[in-house]
Amino acid sequence: MADRGNGHRLDRIDLNILRLVQQDGRLSNVELARQVNLSPTPCLERVRRLEREGYIRRYVALLDPERLDRALMAFVEVRLDRTSPDVFRLFAEAVSHLDEIQECHMVAGGFDYLIKVRVADMAAYRAFLEQMASLPGVAQTHTYMVMEEVKSTHAMPVPREPARS
Repeated sequence: MADRGNGHRLDRIDLNILRLVQQDGRLSNVELARQVNLSPTPCLERVRRLEREGYIRRYVALLDPERLDRALMAFVEVRLDRTSPDVFRLFAEAVSHLDEIQECHMVAGGFDYLIKVRVADMAAYRAFLEQMASLPGVAQTHTYMVMEEVKSTHAMPVPREPARS
């Protein structure tokens, strides 16, 4: 695997560490070391290096949206009235303050942004949509309500073996 400009290539142990901490960020260092066949000190040094080099960005807990009254999910296409740097910047700044938005991606194609939203119910979605319509530059939205979440993961595919040079 390429070194990504940091001078260090990932080996099989690094890749195993990434795979395991991605599955369970609360795995103890002793257990992680056992699973990758290292002693705890070198394992911890590798984890810290992977954090320092940016392979591990942060650790999070995945919460249950239904238990937190956020069971309704929708994807919203947003088309802006103009595609200029100032409108993009104002829109991005505005959406960053809306808690209902889990993800917002600028895309190429027939619209400008794709947004993933979680709310309690249809009434909450309608209130959210009214907020969206008032954001800077929003010309049009198109909503896709999620009927069934077939697959949802934050896991990144991690190769089993380092890439060959």
